[in-house]
Amino acid sequence: MRLILASLAMTLAAPLAAQVPEVRYGPVFEEFGPHYLVEGIDRVPQDAEFAVVFEVARAAEDGTRNRGFESAARFINMHAAAGVDPDNIRIAVVVYGGAVKDLLASEDNASREMVERMLEEGVRFIVCGQSATGSEIAQGDLIPGVEMALSAMTAHALLQQRGYTVNPF
Repeated sequence: MRLILASLAMTLAAPLAAQVPEVRYGPVFEEFGPHYLVEGIDRVPQDAEFAVVFEVARAAEDGTRNRGFESAARFINMHAAAGVDPDNIRIAVVVYGGAVKDLLASEDNASREMVERMLEEGVRFIVCGQSATGSEIAQGDLIPGVEMALSAMTAHALLQQRGYTVNPF
């Protein structure tokens, strides 16, 4: 009986293993921002326009990239792959709390290259000035191109006035 159950379990598991979805990168960021092709959905309207804020407070684990930052890259990659013009995707990442350290210009910052590449593509990184000042981090300590606001609350209020919506994930 055990042999029959084991054989049945292996038979049922085999098709599942063969259907593992392929992780994709790009078309904007080839090194990060993984996403999946979703079968069976209509394409996102190619004329869609997005203005989205990602809020990131959690710092990356030592030696790893910040997952919150990478979520913003994933948003861009998956929508561009679905036919949305990347020029129609405006992203701002509001950073506060422990995540501020992931925007330091230091060489040992594992998120630095990803942030620099995202900045090149027009992604805005806005640091909470309250978190930065409380952590003794000055504008000059940050990756060039990273902005500092009076507070994360201020950044959100200003971005909402400019039509940005907050991504709840």
